[in-house]
Amino acid sequence: MRIEPARSWRGLDLAELWRYRELLYFFVWRDIKVRYKQTVLGALWAIIQPVTTTLLFTIFFGRLGGLSKQVDGSYSLFVFVGLSLWTFYANAVSLSANSLVGSSHLISKVYFPRLLIPFASILSGLVDFAIAFGFLLVLMVFYRVPPSPQIALVPVFVLGTIVLAAAAGTLFSALMVSYRDFRYVITFVVQLWLFATPVLYALDIIPARWRLLYALNPMVGMIVGFRNSILGGALPLDLIGIAFAGAAVLLAVALRYFSTVERRFADVI
Repeated sequence: MRIEPARSWRGLDLAELWRYRELLYFFVWRDIKVRYKQTVLGALWAIIQPVTTTLLFTIFFGRLGGLSKQVDGSYSLFVFVGLSLWTFYANAVSLSANSLVGSSHLISKVYFPRLLIPFASILSGLVDFAIAFGFLLVLMVFYRVPPSPQIALVPVFVLGTIVLAAAAGTLFSALMVSYRDFRYVITFVVQLWLFATPVLYALDIIPARWRLLYALNPMVGMIVGFRNSILGGALPLDLIGIAFAGAAVLLAVALRYFSTVERRFADVI
């Protein structure tokens, strides 16, 4: 008997994924240990990366570029809030995109739902995000910024970002198995994606007539919703709705493509 994965997204076996949940936990724990193995600073890198990037952006874009004038309050805090979620998303996409190729020794020897590998790469990044979010709360105390009553909505936007990262990471991971050039494309795309997302600048800088088109980038609604939930401000429900709808559509497309090509992974990886 030959064991083969489903031939389309319609055959996606959620029950099978649930049966292999312990393997998912193992993959997540493995990725976390590998990330911090033989590092001197360990989990502190989860803080150092966004803090260093925030300082550079504050100097070059905030002060020299004048973007701080578009922001009420501390521009550094404004950027750090956006970067904390963006860093999680960017790392999740990059790690999950490379995850299948990095696990080729497992894929070619034993069967298990291949989706577990990119999903584990995404979920392992939640540890870094939790550490960065804890430091964000410290910064809010330092800048004397009280949390918004809307802060209870933060998990909603984190979940939406996880869905979007799963969509992009799953799609890229499947593509990279057959087309190794995508490892360079992904780095370039993620870098450009940052500047197409309101991490360094306020949404107000985008003309109103272009905002719905701009919101076709699902991370726009995620970042704006996440930031306004923490620092306060009106939630643009139209942009947020587009973001969640876009994330759901992209995930469906990614799962369908992944399920279609999954049966060839062991042969070409």
